[in-house]
Amino acid sequence: DQQAYIVASATVSMSSKNSASEIFRLQLTADLTGLQENLTPLLAAQLNKDDKCGERIAIQQATLTPAPPAAIATVQLHYERFACVKAFGKQQAKRLVAGNALVPIRLTPAVEQDNTQLRLNPEVGEIQADGSLGELLHNGSLGEMIREKIRDSILNAMQKGANLSATLPPAAQPYATIASAQFQDAGAQHLAVQLVGEIRVPRDQLQAVTQQLKSRAATAR
Repeated sequence: DQQAYIVASATVSMSSKNSASEIFRLQLTADLTGLQENLTPLLAAQLNKDDKCGERIAIQQATLTPAPPAAIATVQLHYERFACVKAFGKQQAKRLVAGNALVPIRLTPAVEQDNTQLRLNPEVGEIQADGSLGELLHNGSLGEMIREKIRDSILNAMQKGANLSATLPPAAQPYATIASAQFQDAGAQHLAVQLVGEIRVPRDQLQAVTQQLKSRAATAR
């Protein structure tokens, strides 16, 4: 239930044509500043845990900064693991591991094989952690879970901003594909994602598509 605003815009321009279709160049840009500003509560909602006889995770701070064509997510967290044992008829929680960690993850956008959806390829950087927590984050399921949650949370928000249906009119959407995606520095460390692709419109649909494109452009002014 965390909210973040994402501003998206698209530019469509004539590229080429053949006997069967006309091809338009598509460039979509989504401003992810709102995601950056709300990343800490967004990840906390996904990762925070407080199990009496298990893991306790608290996200303290999370940042997302441009490193074109990628972005760096840096997460500070506190982690504890407890085991419960019975003593004198009572259950007691014993702390096994505790510490703080700084986890940097490099996220590189790519395009799925269907050329309409995005994915993020995560690469964990040098983790700074207290004691045995570092080993857990590097080699255990804990590190993999945190990496996947961070990637999925950011990808989910990014996909909504870069969704072709958010910027293109209905008539153009079935013919649009994405060729490439990359993060950009929009200035002052603000992050944006840019998609480049095309709209390949059959001749018999050209009038309907161009009319809707013009109407959408007029509405956006």
